[in-house]
Amino acid sequence: MPPKVKITKQEILKTALDLVRINGADSINARAVANALNCSTQPIFSNFEDMDELKSAVIADAYDLYLAFINNEVSSGKYPEYKAFGMAYIRFAMEEKELFKLLFMRDRTGEDLSPSPDFEKSANIIVDAFGVSIETARLIHLEIWACVHGIGVMIATNFLPLELDLISRITSDVYQGIRAKYTAEVMKNGFHKN
Repeated sequence: MPPKVKITKQEILKTALDLVRINGADSINARAVANALNCSTQPIFSNFEDMDELKSAVIADAYDLYLAFINNEVSSGKYPEYKAFGMAYIRFAMEEKELFKLLFMRDRTGEDLSPSPDFEKSANIIVDAFGVSIETARLIHLEIWACVHGIGVMIATNFLPLELDLISRITSDVYQGIRAKYTAEVMKNGFHKN
């Protein structure tokens, strides 16, 4: 009798992530993952306490992929660091539509809504660029991110296809407009980072 093939936690996670990429977040269920692996659901529940744990692991892996998009965009040197963050977000929406939806278009009721490390990094870049407090920088980043997120959603849902050159222009215009507003306020009121 041939030995049983052991299905690893990483194989299960990769399969679940691939299912999301192909069929969307609603495709993560024990039966679909087991079918894709050609096994029973037993290995899934031997490696994960329940489906919520598997879904959390898929979200964490998808977020790691998103961070890789940021790192690649920053290291390409094509854009200044702050703009590279936004362009990576949009490129992720273009190239990983279903993972983008999973990460950035899901109901987060009951989740920890603390700023993510990439959000805080962005805010710190703004502190240096605008000469404002971290609290003001977070607000500025939220304003700019609302635009970038809107573009990402339009792309991920195929609502409006946009070329990267136009997206670059739009994001630069929004950034420059908001920067001019806050720079004028700093000059007028003498605000500065604390």
